[in-house]
Amino acid sequence: MVSATSASLVRRVYYNFVTLLTQHDKFMTKPSFISLGIAVLTVSDSRGEDEDKSGRLLVDRLEKAGHRCGEKRIVRDDIYQIRAVISRWIADDGIQAIITTGGTGVTGRDGTPEAVQPLLDKTLDGFGEVFRMISYQQIQTSTIQSRAVAGVANGTYIFCVPGSSGACATAWDELIEAQLDRRTRPCNLVELMPRLRET
Repeated sequence: MVSATSASLVRRVYYNFVTLLTQHDKFMTKPSFISLGIAVLTVSDSRGEDEDKSGRLLVDRLEKAGHRCGEKRIVRDDIYQIRAVISRWIADDGIQAIITTGGTGVTGRDGTPEAVQPLLDKTLDGFGEVFRMISYQQIQTSTIQSRAVAGVANGTYIFCVPGSSGACATAWDELIEAQLDRRTRPCNLVELMPRLRET
């Protein structure tokens, strides 16, 4: 006959064993990479395809990481042109993420955040905060001029980064690439995609 104390001990050992197995599976089972459709929008009054170093850098980086470029466009610094392109992309089921480069400064023509923010269902405030923190190590106080923003619209992630190729490299290499990789631990944006349109 098993005493109540012994039974309690057995239950506790069993519970701890099951918990250990669950944690092992959670952290030891590596999820597979998912290739996303990512669109790139360069916002500039002066750049054409030949001069678009930042847009090409982003396309090269995302394709090297295993994603596919859903589309690449260049539009003028015009809120309505920017918004029109972004709106079309967030309605496209083949595009899961959008990266814009340019128009995040403080001059009269810089309007990318104003174009994009009304479209967002949720903002990812940490993106701009961490981007500026990392950028500070490179350009010191000049980083306060960047209004980099990110968020989610209709289940599509949107990242708005400055127009310089250095800023694009920083944003992709230090933040976006890892968060658009389902293998990133402890968590990433890709694993949340099935739940982005929950009501």
